[in-house]
Amino acid sequence: MGKLSGINVVDLTQFLPGPMMTVMMADHGANVIKVEPQAGDPARVMEPRAPYGESDQSVWFANLNRGKDSVVLDLKSESGKAALIELCRTADVFVEGFRPGVMKRLGFDYDAVKAIKPDIIYCSISAFGQEGALAHHPAHDMAVQALAGFLAVNDGPDGAPVVPGAPSADMAAGLTALSAVLMALVGRTTSGEGAYIDCAMFDSLLPWCAHTAGTAIAGGPSPVSSSQRSLGGAGFYQVYETKDATHVALGGREMKFATNLLTALGREDLIEHAAREAGEQDELIAFLRATFRTKSRDEWVTWFADKDVAFSPVLDFREALDEPHIAERGLLIEGAGGANHIASPIRFNGEVPQPGNVPSLGAGVDGK
Repeated sequence: MGKLSGINVVDLTQFLPGPMMTVMMADHGANVIKVEPQAGDPARVMEPRAPYGESDQSVWFANLNRGKDSVVLDLKSESGKAALIELCRTADVFVEGFRPGVMKRLGFDYDAVKAIKPDIIYCSISAFGQEGALAHHPAHDMAVQALAGFLAVNDGPDGAPVVPGAPSADMAAGLTALSAVLMALVGRTTSGEGAYIDCAMFDSLLPWCAHTAGTAIAGGPSPVSSSQRSLGGAGFYQVYETKDATHVALGGREMKFATNLLTALGREDLIEHAAREAGEQDELIAFLRATFRTKSRDEWVTWFADKDVAFSPVLDFREALDEPHIAERGLLIEGAGGANHIASPIRFNGEVPQPGNVPSLGAGVDGK
């Protein structure tokens, strides 16, 4: 029995933000019915594939849709509409990720669903929200990051933006939507009323710049990565190349870390440089760059073992997932068929969520 046992969710979302939100609900006991078109969620066909259940399935799809039921409905047909109406009658939460206006044209906007289930919690996830000049503008994660200012500081040494390694706008929207839905569920227990949630990827991502875009937020110019403390302008929040052409990272700017490392390296004279403003630490950064090139990444891991410094080797995903920490924390869980799932990051004492089965397209409620 999970914390969300007894909560029924109708999920019309695809790809990443919505499915990420609803899989966290499914992991903790919610009954999630994934409503898919005839072709299924496009993530179903994304490579690579692995043995989840009786047949190989997309790793992406499996990790974001385990524990859900799949129902195929043509929402432009009368039978499809009638079936969705029946699902709405017992739903606590309704989630959709279409462009603004689509659900109204289909006859399942908030007002329509509320007429079926008065206390429904209805969540719309979109790129830019339901209103405004950008509401109908098509965009996935990187385009949202670009318009929100984030891509500009996701830049290389030459200052040119590069493709981001994490779909931050997608994930921010999923987490924001989950938080809002859970707040609404709590509120409903006292008010008896449902809610409508307009969750935009753009809006959800924007607060993530509070610590980096302070000058712009205050009405001034945009920060420049090379002179910003968390974006490359500080010696102790920096990536360094090693002797074997791999990399290590210093990830903590507290003066105690600077004191510990520079003392161990015999350069106490540079400690005060670490306290300077970002962009004024060139001498310190140059010393650290030269120093880190004198040993291999693994040699530095050994050297730092007894040093109290926020240091990490830069690992690829294969190396990271093979780290003992992953096993110790139980962060990879074997599912039916033997393939791995990334475990739910939400944990409660005494509860160990196990990955539910990955639904075959149109398997129905409870696989029927």
